Amino acid sequence: MSAGVRQAIGGLCLLLAACGRSAGVTPSSSSKLPAIVSTEELARWQEKGPVSVVDIRTDVFTYLKGHLPGSVYLNTETLRATRNGIPTQLLSGPAYVELFSRLGLAFDQPVVIYSAGETHNIDATFLAWILAGFGHPEVYVLDGGFFKWQLEHRPVVVEYPQVRAAEFPSGEFRPEEAPLAEVERAFRTGDALLVDARPPDQYAGQAGAQMRRGHIPGAINHYWQDDLTQAGFGRVWKPREELRAAYAEQGITPDRNIIAYCNSATEASHVHFALRYLLGYPRVRVYVGSWTEWAALEELPAATGPRPT
Repeated sequence: MSAGVRQAIGGLCLLLAACGRSAGVTPSSSSKLPAIVSTEELARWQEKGPVSVVDIRTDVFTYLKGHLPGSVYLNTETLRATRNGIPTQLLSGPAYVELFSRLGLAFDQPVVIYSAGETHNIDATFLAWILAGFGHPEVYVLDGGFFKWQLEHRPVVVEYPQVRAAEFPSGEFRPEEAPLAEVERAFRTGDALLVDARPPDQYAGQAGAQMRRGHIPGAINHYWQDDLTQAGFGRVWKPREELRAAYAEQGITPDRNIIAYCNSATEASHVHFALRYLLGYPRVRVYVGSWTEWAALEELPAATGPRPT
């Protein structure tokens, strides 16, 4: 594909994004931003009233062996599919509405999402990011996940919940995302700061399953797991001030226009969660195509090495 044709397609993508899932549009101010919730607080909530709990651990068999009371199972791969040949892309708004309705999720009660806790917090933050794109008023990620809940000897059951389909609102789906055209512009002009959330060896070009290895030139590497800390045998989010200091040390500050990427948006959603929801940065988006899309376009440059070039 020639550069001119690709530039025209990029412009069309921007126009469609503005008309549909407007990139970078913040949900309605009437809705709260997602947050984290402790195991103690979730236990209290479950005693007081209805709470929608979603188990998004990678393996369904872990759910079958035991899960939080009342939790429904959802696999991350249900949330995405191939589009235009690129794998792991977002579904349409109506597809999510049907899925969330089937799971019994609604706007009139909180949604708490938990992953395994040790390594896959990214699955929980990815779902939180999608729900925020609909303006859901109360979305939470369980700090420490299933691992911490189980270590504290809190209730774990094998029974399936009694779930009634809900009417998830069919409003406009406007996730805080950045299309390829804007990422390419950020690389060329520097009008946005690119943050690579992958492990350092993938950023440096020493590992990775994509067509090419390396990173988008100029991107800063901030590994998503660096936002977590050891707590007993599990991992939880670092205190906010510690997060703020770590990002600021890398020049990732609230005044910047930030686009996070990884391999397929899940790791980037974790960095987005930290910056946008925990630290209150105003302009943070996720490049959903991420390195999987960028690496496939041979006309786009790739850099290697442990530091930005």
